[in-house]
Amino acid sequence: MLRLQRIGKAKQPTYRLIVSEKARDTQAGSLEILGNYNPVNKEKKLELKIDRVKYWLSVGAQPSNTVHNLLLKNSIISDGKKRRSVFLSQARKKKIEEAKKKDEAPKA
Repeated sequence: MLRLQRIGKAKQPTYRLIVSEKARDTQAGSLEILGNYNPVNKEKKLELKIDRVKYWLSVGAQPSNTVHNLLLKNSIISDGKKRRSVFLSQARKKKIEEAKKKDEAPKA
């Protein structure tokens, strides 16, 4: 599986794009490091070994939802749509709706 491994200091995340087994923790070692992603910069810099990414995809490695979206955005893969990578629980959705109702309430 192609996944992101968090590295970097507190409040300044940097990620590595790695190949690892799905059941294994991202910090437990990887088969190969394919590149870096820095979301803190304004340009959100993504550096990849494109030929190696395409190789791993060709032999059946599945990207995580976030990695899939990054690859689509940078035109490395072209098939499919963006995948949903963040899921909200029912309780969280309810809190968000209540907050919207409070903001929309008329003020006297």
